[in-house]
Amino acid sequence: MSEGTPRPLPRAPRGVAGGRALVWFAEAIRLWKRQPVVFSLMAVAVLVASIAFDAVPVVGLITANVVAPLLACGFLYGSLAADGQDRPRLAHLAAVFTAPLRAQVAVVAAGLVVTCVESALLWLVAGVNLFGPAPDTSGLTPTTVLLAYAVGIIASLPVQFVPMAVLFDGEAPRSAFASSLRACLMNPRPMLALAVYSYALLMVGLVTMGVGLVLALPWIAIASYAAWKDIFAVGARHGAGA
Repeated sequence: MSEGTPRPLPRAPRGVAGGRALVWFAEAIRLWKRQPVVFSLMAVAVLVASIAFDAVPVVGLITANVVAPLLACGFLYGSLAADGQDRPRLAHLAAVFTAPLRAQVAVVAAGLVVTCVESALLWLVAGVNLFGPAPDTSGLTPTTVLLAYAVGIIASLPVQFVPMAVLFDGEAPRSAFASSLRACLMNPRPMLALAVYSYALLMVGLVTMGVGLVLALPWIAIASYAAWKDIFAVGARHGAGA
């Protein structure tokens, strides 16, 4: 964009029907079917980045809260490609690193909102400090972990559309956070339904010792992309800023 070209106005969210969450997941399955193996390999990469360095002080914290959320944007770039009749590719995992730095920071910040909420809960309930150099999680019970996941998913709703706004529409981070929050407040029923279905998929993934997450993570991310398209009235074929 040249200096003399005005920046497009941010997309305005709209209210949608309460049952739209099922439509979003149906759309997610449709797009996922274009390259299921690629999306599954993306999920493996995100999972490795999230847990492989858990035991390493500082490095594990940075990898899980910076690298993993950025890699997860590969699901969104893959969704955009599939939606435009292109082919999702593993190269989409690295696409976010070509985005402006402020967009990458916004993506990480949105993820940290969720991490901070989960961490606050675990600190209050179990005395676990996830931001410590070597957090002692021996006192965590399965119930506490499940509760943390539930609270984390709810906390993610107000920032759900920040990555799409900054990466695909080139919005400023402040505008992206504001519009994402507004979209969530305008659509409490479908967004809560999205959270419930996402939580159910995560539980299936955990029950299967993480194997199900290879499917759950792409489906959840692509459903979020479908929700963004619906709530912000984005055309089926579009590019950044379209």
